[in-house]
Amino acid sequence: MNSFFSVKDIDNLDKIVEESLELKKNPRSYLKLGEGKMLGLVFLNPSLRTRMSTQKAALNLGMDVIVMNMAQDGWALETQDGVIMNGNTVEHIREAAAVMGQYCDIIGLRSFPSLKDREEDYNEDLFNKFKKYCQVPLISLESATRHPLQSLTDLITIKETWTGNSFQKPNVLLAWAPHIRSLPQAVPNSFAEWMCRAQQEDMLNFKIAQPKGYELSTEFTQEAEISYDLEEAIKNVDYIYVKNWSSYEDYGRVYSIDQDWMLDQNKLKTTRSAKVMHCLPVRRDLVIASDILDSESSIVIQQAGNRVWAAQAVLKRILESINK
Repeated sequence: MNSFFSVKDIDNLDKIVEESLELKKNPRSYLKLGEGKMLGLVFLNPSLRTRMSTQKAALNLGMDVIVMNMAQDGWALETQDGVIMNGNTVEHIREAAAVMGQYCDIIGLRSFPSLKDREEDYNEDLFNKFKKYCQVPLISLESATRHPLQSLTDLITIKETWTGNSFQKPNVLLAWAPHIRSLPQAVPNSFAEWMCRAQQEDMLNFKIAQPKGYELSTEFTQEAEISYDLEEAIKNVDYIYVKNWSSYEDYGRVYSIDQDWMLDQNKLKTTRSAKVMHCLPVRRDLVIASDILDSESSIVIQQAGNRVWAAQAVLKRILESINK
């Protein structure tokens, strides 16, 4: 593996999930693998879990880590070519990314979409340019359209907590939830993409519940059953992944804050004692009710903990490629 951007960079989902869970049992078993190697973590947006978990994963592999919070630590970046830089930008991505590639053996990059121009966001211009100019393996720590480390984590968590017998497959639901802000589609896009792939590999059954107008791009949801009725969709599910997102078609728009879509314990009664997941941070009693988050139904903390093992499995594979 020489980069990590989507599920397409993984050849066998079950294999990398098992690899991640083995790393969880023996976190320092590959301590020599990253010795003398530098990981650069470049954040254009805030981070808690992504930053801390990826740093810990790198340290478990013997790597050194440099963190750059570009808003505080770096110069304002110009990403467009052919412009006279006589405005607010100070450094071009061509030089900035190239220099970082001189200092680091692997780079992780996190950036959010503008939610103003769908074509620009979905072209992943920033990520692709950074990959081109840094000239070292690049890991997505979340981009305009995807959050692959989170999605790998989610699959690890489902595998780890599933208690059904070998003849059963878990029923997994991605459920839209209300929010007061316009949020990106990156997490639900990525989760849908990974779950559709897992469904193809006969690991689980997957469907999505959302209000009308919140359909994701079919690029990510082709294999998923779609429902517009949460009460119906929730019946007999084993896992509910709760997440808000804004409209893809009417890009970035929020139509309403419909509290009927907030998940609470009463809605779980028709499930198969479903476990509730969320990528965090979560706004209590807006996105998910506190009576779920404070109950045994919630596995959000275990899920967040597993971010380390997802990152470590990806870093391990890239280091193995570098060290060949």
